[in-house]
Amino acid sequence: MLLKKPEKTRGITKERILRVLLNHTGEDITKYRLSKLAEVSEPWCREYTEKLEEKGLVKDTEVLKPVELYRLWSDIRIEPNRLEVSLQQPMELLKEVDFRYAFTTYQAENLTQGFLFASTTDFYIPPDQIEDWLSVVENKGLLGGGNTRIRVLDDHVFYNEGKVDGYSTVSTPQLILDLLDEGGPCREAAEKLIDSFHGDQKW
Repeated sequence: MLLKKPEKTRGITKERILRVLLNHTGEDITKYRLSKLAEVSEPWCREYTEKLEEKGLVKDTEVLKPVELYRLWSDIRIEPNRLEVSLQQPMELLKEVDFRYAFTTYQAENLTQGFLFASTTDFYIPPDQIEDWLSVVENKGLLGGGNTRIRVLDDHVFYNEGKVDGYSTVSTPQLILDLLDEGGPCREAAEKLIDSFHGDQKW
């Protein structure tokens, strides 16, 4: 079963900075602190945020146009590697395993906002636990078109993850990005989340 961390790394540092900025809108954080939270070098952090300032998207580290930042993030995002499987009662299974994960898209949105029907279960896993998760799939599931999509990306995708009803979920900005990428009804759910998380926004 082929599931590995994406080989493309160009753009990861930009993604990390955008992820942190959108997680901390309304907070006064320094660029030094931003670089530490994003796990990137301070000179690169300053250079990139200055480019964002030139576009009028931020002022120092204050987010001025969250919708535009999400559009930019969506344009540069690195697609996670995915494995589609069939799992019986995936929610129950995830309660039993000791490995790290974080829900996104339908399940995460349903747990946090409740607008979408959770027809598909998407979750991220850490690159260093791929073999552990593949063992779970071999023992508990079936490969091929199914109800569950396992995603692998940069570890920073777990930044500011949350807990809802005992389940782990990605941060709200990461969820918004993934919903926008999914399209259809997920886009409407993303727009509602942006309004609730960042205040009413113009699209």
